[in-house]
Amino acid sequence: MDIYKHPTFDMACEQFDLVADHLQMPQEHRERVKFPKRSLTVAVPVRMDSGEVKVFSGYRVQHHLSLGPTKGGLRFHPDVTLGEVAALAMWMSWKCALTGLPYGGAKGGVACDPRKLSIGELERVTRRFTQEIIPFIGPQIDIPAPDVGSNEQMMAWIMDSYSIHAGHSVPGVVTGKPVNLGGSLGRREATGRGVGFLVGRAMDVLGLRADQCTAVVQGYGNVGSIAALSMAKHGVKIIAVSDVDGGLYNADGIDLNALNDHVAARKTVAGFAGAEPISNTDLLELKCDVLAPCALERQITAANAAKLQCRILAEGANGPTTPDGDVIIDQRGDIFLIPDILCNSGGVVVSYFEWVQDLQSFFWSEAEVVDKLFRILEQAFTATWNLSKNEKLSMRMAALTLGIKRVWEAKKQRGLFP
Repeated sequence: MDIYKHPTFDMACEQFDLVADHLQMPQEHRERVKFPKRSLTVAVPVRMDSGEVKVFSGYRVQHHLSLGPTKGGLRFHPDVTLGEVAALAMWMSWKCALTGLPYGGAKGGVACDPRKLSIGELERVTRRFTQEIIPFIGPQIDIPAPDVGSNEQMMAWIMDSYSIHAGHSVPGVVTGKPVNLGGSLGRREATGRGVGFLVGRAMDVLGLRADQCTAVVQGYGNVGSIAALSMAKHGVKIIAVSDVDGGLYNADGIDLNALNDHVAARKTVAGFAGAEPISNTDLLELKCDVLAPCALERQITAANAAKLQCRILAEGANGPTTPDGDVIIDQRGDIFLIPDILCNSGGVVVSYFEWVQDLQSFFWSEAEVVDKLFRILEQAFTATWNLSKNEKLSMRMAALTLGIKRVWEAKKQRGLFP
């Protein structure tokens, strides 16, 4: 489908085709399983603080509806396009299926730079975008959540806008909300905690001791910062981090508490006195035990995959490794890959918990949330690792095979409506 033409969507399709070939999926089923069920493009006119009216482009893609309502984040970023969103929705489908959640994948966003918008402008963009997509979202239709450039305050505005339309409070329309409005304890930390937990499981497989390991984290946002803290809690030395403004390196380890104070004050890691500046290229190629790309897509490619010096590649971001990069990593055989649809699945797992709590109006303690999260991640990791060993597949192929197969089976069981 040419409407989704984008390098990231092409990448997601290439991954799908490899798995479909492995599963010997009939051609008549492939397009139904691969391409999005529904996509929406909307104009988002907003009056700016200056008085001018600016029109932003907004998107929402629902990949499949065979296992339940769709679920996925909202990305507020200047480079958001329909094709990128479609790829992210596809990956979310496989992620939800891999972890056993009753969802299809979705993704959406607005092409804007939230850092250049005032708080009032950001609220107006968020509420107007919500108004435009209201017929396509709801607790049993499609449940948005935070992603790059969005946060719990924006989810609160979405919930409020939808609830005003419905005439009563509807907390289950969105996840990642403030706890005071029906959010779940542990949701904000869930993705990063999941990365840390799965890194620990990979260390178990490889026989590594956390207190003797080093880690590099690309993307020190919500996911990367919590992943770093989770690893450091178990003794891993964090030697480098980065964000959109630059990178930091300290061979003796970075003081994360001091760094977090700096980020809270400056909104960036740049300028932190406890480490030296480092480029993104050099950061990715540092010698370390764990490399956790937690930023945007297509960071590890054929140009740098052979230069990685990590033992574990923990994909906190969506699609950080391109298919040609995958080929090189597979051929090397010395890197344990925790693929994105497994590694960063903690966020959607706890979003599912939040949705369930909202539907029941019965809320859990943070200890319950974390315990249930780690149980689901353990099951998904074990299933992926076992399939990888038994069928001699890469970890990515194993994870994708489990997710795609479940969606395919659901579509076969439900049949094709005439």
